[in-house]
Parts: sequence; C-alpha cells; structure tokens
Amino acid sequence: MALFLNEQEVAALLPMDECIEALARAFAHAGAGQTDNKARSRIRMPGGFFHFMAAADGGQGVFGYKAYPSFAGPGGAKMMVMLYDYQSGELLACMEGGRLGQIRTGAASGLATRYMARPDADTVAVIGSGFQARTQLEAVCAVRPIKQARVFSRRQERREDFARRSSERLGVDVQPADSAQGCVEGADIVIAITSAREPVVLGQWLAAGTHINAAGGNHWLRREIDEEAVLRSELIVVDDLEQAKIECGDLLWPEARGNFRWGMVHELRDLAAGRIPGRPSPESLTLFESQGIALEDIAAAELVYRKAKEQGTGAELPF
Repeated sequence: MALFLNEQEVAALLPMDECIEALARAFAHAGAGQTDNKARSRIRMPGGFFHFMAAADGGQGVFGYKAYPSFAGPGGAKMMVMLYDYQSGELLACMEGGRLGQIRTGAASGLATRYMARPDADTVAVIGSGFQARTQLEAVCAVRPIKQARVFSRRQERREDFARRSSERLGVDVQPADSAQGCVEGADIVIAITSAREPVVLGQWLAAGTHINAAGGNHWLRREIDEEAVLRSELIVVDDLEQAKIECGDLLWPEARGNFRWGMVHELRDLAAGRIPGRPSPESLTLFESQGIALEDIAAAELVYRKAKEQGTGAELPF
C-alpha cells in the first residue's frame, strides 16, 4: 500500500545533510542520462495559479510530480508530492510538500556551494529572512566551515529574529546587518532568497572569490542580482537549463539586452558528473541560479519514503 506522510513526518525524515546527498545522487544520475525533468508549468485560474512539475530518475527507480495552487487570500499553497515506482508504475507515497520544498531548495544551494565555493569560505551574507532563508543558511553551513553570517531584510524585527534563531539552531554567529551592501561586502558566500522584482545584490559589492546562490526568483519579472554580478561571474550554473530559460529573470534580462548568452551557462548535472570544475580559480566569482526543479523534489521524496518504510512512519492509504 502507498504511504501518506504529513509535513511534520516529512521534516523529521529529511535532515539537511542527507537531503544534500540525495540531490547529489540525483544530479549524478542526470549527468549519466538516467533522468528526465519537466519544467514547471502554470495554469492561470480566476483566483491565482495552478503549478505542476514532474521528473523521473531511472537511477533511483522512481518518478513523480509536485502540484500546488497559489491563490490570493488565507491558507497559502498546499503542495503535494506523488511518488511512483519506475518499473511498475505503482504509487509509493503521497506526501505534503511544503517542508520538503523548503529543505530541498536549501539542499540544492548547499550542493552547488560544495562544488563552487572556495574550500576555506567561512563568512556568509543572507539577503532575505523568510521561510526559505532558514534552510539556505543551514545548507551552506553543512558544506563549509562557516564561522560568521550576516542577514539583511527590509524589516528590522524580522532580520533580528532570524539572526537570533539561526545562531541558536546552527551554532554560528549570525548578526543582523543595517543594509544590503553592509551585509554583502566581504562575504565569501552570498545568498539571495527574496521575492524582489529589482536587484538586491549589486556586482560592485562583491569581492573576488565570492560564490553567489540566487534562489528566490522563479519568474522572469523577478531579479535578485544585477547585470554586473552576472557578467562578473566566471562560472554560471543552473539546476535545469530549460526551466531557467523560462523563469530566471536574473539571466533573462541581460540575455534580452544582448549582454549574455545561454551558451555561457552550465547545469548542476555537469558538476555532479565531473565534466567541469566548480571553481575556475580562487579569485573567480561563481553564480548558482536555483529555480527549484521536480528532480530535486523526487529525490527528496524518495529518501523520505525509504526511511518511512524502514521506520514504520506514515499512514497506509487504502489503494
């Protein structure tokens, strides 16, 4: 019988370090040609949008999809992930996908950071202090010896609360910053995780050797980093090129102006398969543009399902 797992059960079965490894396996399978990923599609509804994304991983023996609405008003988006057996088509699990999405989004940035940031990187700047920012910082701390972090967001009380909670949870000195520039300058790793429509990270603030994770925008109207930051980056990596060409405003804007070409971009699978190095030189700026793809959801869901079966967690569905 298939399993149903709620948000709390999913989160308990999906620690960050294990999720990063699950994504590393999935992208290695992608590099070997064993996966298929379908970019997110959106259907406009009277009150909002319906989103759908799907992937298959033959190397891990699963396929599935994530679906969710985003409507105005209370309640938010209830994300659901469906996981199936690759050989038989049998439904394995149905699970709530809010926390899964939060953790796997952080894990994707953590995996990119493992490949792309300097090995001795120990300071982080976080622009944004919302739901997704928590796991972005957690994932970076899982792959680099972070000693100090700074956070900036528009509301002072939000950034102060984020700094306090993150310090306690991660055992890292996290301080609120008074400005985005003050947060970013001198950081080894910069995380942008916002819903901004205009850049919140400027290229002129970035020191040589910085790695950037831009993980907040998945719409062509949204930009988190400016054109200078893109053009200064010697290595640009996306989690999926097809989806980036639809959603990545940071790259679509300079591409439309003729200052950027998609041939300059690599995919995370290229790093996982060892086809390209993650860092051209210690002084290079590197950029990971994360849109959030279904392959990541399916990899995380497979890990959750496997552990749930081992531990006897979840409710059996009557079909």
